[in-house]
Parts: sequence; structure tokens; C-alpha cells
Amino acid sequence: MVLVTGGTGFIGSYIIKELVEKNYPVRAMRRHTSITPLYISPEIFEKVEWVEGDILDTVSLDETMENVDAVIHSAALISFAKADKNRMQQVNVQGTANVVNTMLDKNIQRLVHVSSVAALGRGQTSEPVNEEKIWHANENNTFYAISKNKAEMEVWRGIGEGLDAVIVNPSTVLGYGNWNHSSCRIFKTIYDEFPWYSTGINGFVDIEDVAKATVLLMESDISEQRFIINSDNWSFQKLFNTIADCFNKKHPRIRATPFLSEIAWRLEKVKSLVSGNKPLLTKESARVAHNRSYFSSDKLLASLRGFSFMPLEKSIQIACRKYLQTINQA
Repeated sequence: MVLVTGGTGFIGSYIIKELVEKNYPVRAMRRHTSITPLYISPEIFEKVEWVEGDILDTVSLDETMENVDAVIHSAALISFAKADKNRMQQVNVQGTANVVNTMLDKNIQRLVHVSSVAALGRGQTSEPVNEEKIWHANENNTFYAISKNKAEMEVWRGIGEGLDAVIVNPSTVLGYGNWNHSSCRIFKTIYDEFPWYSTGINGFVDIEDVAKATVLLMESDISEQRFIINSDNWSFQKLFNTIADCFNKKHPRIRATPFLSEIAWRLEKVKSLVSGNKPLLTKESARVAHNRSYFSSDKLLASLRGFSFMPLEKSIQIACRKYLQTINQA
């Protein structure tokens, strides 16, 4: 029995799909306000034992982990808004500590912790970031990155207390999902012909590859290791143009310099205060858009023989086709 936390999230739902397709019995944890996503076939979710609970509620965690053999912990709060700083500390750090502690109490050995490349910290050079990178506190690290780094510390603590665990660090995840949430918002932004682009560089990976690699690592005897999951390092301009071409939309045409970005996130903040919606651009996300970060998956590819990444162009084409089908069916 494999327990997946954050089962209704973007990464968690695809991990469930991968597990079910490999015939694992799956139990998934969701909050009472969560809704199973429509981008995953209902037939997949019908095979899942759903349990209402919260990783901040240790009583519900204890009950949910009864008779569980392995845990894939993907529940997390992702935000670049300063207002969510404290909540991210609660969910990402304390929530992970609760998962680790409950597993130790119930003698559940196998854990795969879904972290992020953000937990490694932003690179200061053009050299690709690998798993050996040492965290350095600096202004380029977002509140989200800090929370995910601290969450990893809870996993390493658990390992020190006897937990059999492995950590995965996906880069920015692309694919078909709810394009009003998470990194899927990139697709809607370009579909709506967002005019701005930046020259920053970042790592990107297909959602199905993240799910496959995560489950393969769960099945392996690898322990006390972390693995970056990254397909390609692209500029944001290249990513935006590729998505725009798939949607037959205009390329973003205005280069967002650091100065213009400073103005833009402030305007977005004012707009969000008026509309009540979360801002599309924040001070933190504006900085990330100008950062040039490269990530290496050499360790993952060397450890998972036979595993390979879907080319990013193909991943984007598939996702765009599914988004267009959803639009046409609406």
C-alpha cells in the first residue's frame, strides 16, 4: 500500500496515475475542501482509497498511515506571495516534520519526498546545479525555496533516525493540468497573449517524467540520496515562444528588463488589491524570471537505467493540444 499526500495536486495526481497504472494499491490523502482534478481520468481515481485529512493534523496522519508500506509525500504550498510566507512554513516544514515523525512512530520505512530544485538555492554561476550544491542564504532565494529547504532538513533528520528515504527535486514542471493553478498558469498566460518576456534561464521537465522517476525511485533500493529531475534548461523567451507557436498565438514581444519588472510587479500588486485575486507577478517571481539557472539530471539518468526524458518540445505540443481540446469542449 502506497500513501500519496497531496493527491489532488498537480504532481501528486500524476504520481497516483503512475502508481495505479503499475497496479499498486494506492491510498491518497486530501483535505475536505479538495476536489479531484478533471485532467486525470475518473477511472484512475476510482481505484484509489481516498482519505480526508491534513498533514498538519497528526491524528488524521496517524490514522491514514495505518497498514501503509511506503509514502510519497507531495503535499506542499507553492507561492511567490509574501502574504503566504508563514503558511508555507507551516505546510511545507511542519507538515513534512509531521509526516516523518508519524512514519517513524509507525515503523513505515520507505519515503519519497517530493521537494524542488528551489530547495537547492539559486546558482550564482553558469555551471549546472547538481545534487552536491550547498545551500547559501541570499536574496535570490524565495520564501518558497527557504521553506522547501527546511522541509528537506526534516527528511534528513528522519534519515538520521532510521528512515529509508530518498528526495526528488523537480525543476519547473510542465504539462496538462488546471491552467489556473501552479506552473500550468504559464500556458494560460501565453494563450492570453501576455506581451512580456524575460531573458532568464530555468530548468523545465514534463509532469509525466516527474511521476515516472518518482515511482521508479520508490521501487529502487536507493536511499539517503537526492535527485534532480530536469529535462532541459531553456530561456523563458524560448519557452514562451514555443507555447505560443503551439497555440498559434503571438510571441511575447516586449523584453522585461529588471527595471520594467520592478514596475510591473508593483502594478500587479495594486491590481490584486483591487480585484481580490492573487497577483500574476510578484517581487519574488520577477526576480526568478531574470535569474539564469541550469540544472543537471546526470545523477538520475545514471541511477535509473532505461529512463529517459520526453523532449520538451513534444511535452509542450501534447499539453497544448489537450488544453485546446478542453477549451473547445467548454
